[in-house]
Amino acid sequence: MFSVKELLGRGAAMLVLATVAFQLIPAQAEDGFPFGLEMTLDAARQPGSKRLPTLEIGDNGEAALQLWCKAAKGQFSVAGNTVIFVAGPIEDRACPAARAQADDELIAALSEASSWKRQDDLVSFIGTKPLRFRINTN
Repeated sequence: MFSVKELLGRGAAMLVLATVAFQLIPAQAEDGFPFGLEMTLDAARQPGSKRLPTLEIGDNGEAALQLWCKAAKGQFSVAGNTVIFVAGPIEDRACPAARAQADDELIAALSEASSWKRQDDLVSFIGTKPLRFRINTN
């Protein structure tokens, strides 16, 4: 039989070993396409607005966008690092001209993206105008 002192000593040793082993395992960054997640455009706010565009991508690639002013739907198709975004219906709200133009440019940039990459919580769509989104973690 072991004494309490021996058990505590062994327990402490096991805890130290477990801690060291855990620290030796490399942290793996999530690098898959962000299906099932919501992201916010990594951009400056427009003057007079607190809103930033968001993009929610469903498990099957269906997308819902809340833009500077408008809202839109679409579909992502992904193969490796290749991406295709097809815009769907756009809800045209009574938007100021500058915001409406920014919305149209954002949808065009997503539609022109041909590849994507992910680094931790940042997802970039690469095309004629690169876009970067931050995955919402709250």
